[in-house]
Amino acid sequence: MAIKTVLSILKSSKFEQDLKGAIDLCVAQRAHLTALAVSIGAPPTLGEYDAALSSVWIDQRQRQIDDLIETAAKIKEALSQTDLSFEVQDLYTEYAWADQDFAERALYADVVLLGPDVVGDTGLKKRIFDGALFQTPTPIVINRGRQASITSPRNVILAWDSSDEAARAARESLDLLQKAAVVHVTMVDPDARMGVNGEEPGADIAAYLARHGVNVQVDRLAGEGKSADQIIVRHAVDMNADLIVMGAYNHPRWQQSLFGGVTRRMIEECQLPLFLAH
Repeated sequence: MAIKTVLSILKSSKFEQDLKGAIDLCVAQRAHLTALAVSIGAPPTLGEYDAALSSVWIDQRQRQIDDLIETAAKIKEALSQTDLSFEVQDLYTEYAWADQDFAERALYADVVLLGPDVVGDTGLKKRIFDGALFQTPTPIVINRGRQASITSPRNVILAWDSSDEAARAARESLDLLQKAAVVHVTMVDPDARMGVNGEEPGADIAAYLARHGVNVQVDRLAGEGKSADQIIVRHAVDMNADLIVMGAYNHPRWQQSLFGGVTRRMIEECQLPLFLAH
C-alpha cells in the first residue's frame, strides 16, 4: 500500500524530535502530514474540599489547553517552512476516551507515526495502541531513533509466522518493501506442515512478495531456547536492518498482558524502527 497520508501524534509538552521524523518520512514518501498535537488531562480529584479542588482542576485544565494551542501554532509555523502538504490538529482529551479519539483520526491515515517522545510516555502510548491499532486497520510505525531510517529502508526484516496479522503487515508495508534492497522473511523455529507454514516455510509469502517486485530472502532461524523477539532483533542487527515489519498481537491481549509476548516486548524494548499491523 502506498503511504500518502501520515498521522503523526505529538506530545504538547515535547514534540520537536518527533515532528522532524514525521517531516522526513513525508518528504521521502511525498505524503500528506496530519500533525496531531495531544494533551491528556487528568480527571478532577474529588474529596472533602470539592469546590476548592474543582477550582484548582479547572485552572490546571485551562493552562493545559492554552499550552496545547500554543504548541499547535508552533507546529504549524515549523511546517509552513516546508513544501509539505499538511494540516495541524489539536486534541485535548482524557484517559477515559482517548483511545476512541485516536481511533477516529487513525481511520483517515495510511500509517500512524510515533516518535521517541510519544513512545516514552507509557500512558499516552497505551491509549494510542488501544485506539489506533486495535480499533482501526491502520498500521503503527514506531521510530525511537534520531535518524528517520524508515524513510528509505534498505534492509528489512519481515517477521513471519503465517498469521493473519503478519500477512496484513506484509500487505500494508508493501510500498516500503518494494523499495528495499532486500527483505528478509524471518521465521523462528518454523513448523513445516500443511495448515501452518506449508512444507517449505516462508516459500509462499516469498513468492507473493516477489511477484510484487520485492527482493526476498527467506531466513529460517533456530530459537536456541530464546524468545522469538530476541532472535528477531539479533538477526536484524546481524543483517544491518533498518526496519522490522511484523504483525501485532496474534494472541488475545489479556494473554499478552499476563504472560508477556513477542509484540509487547518488541514495543517496549526494540530500538530499531518497527512497522506493526493488527
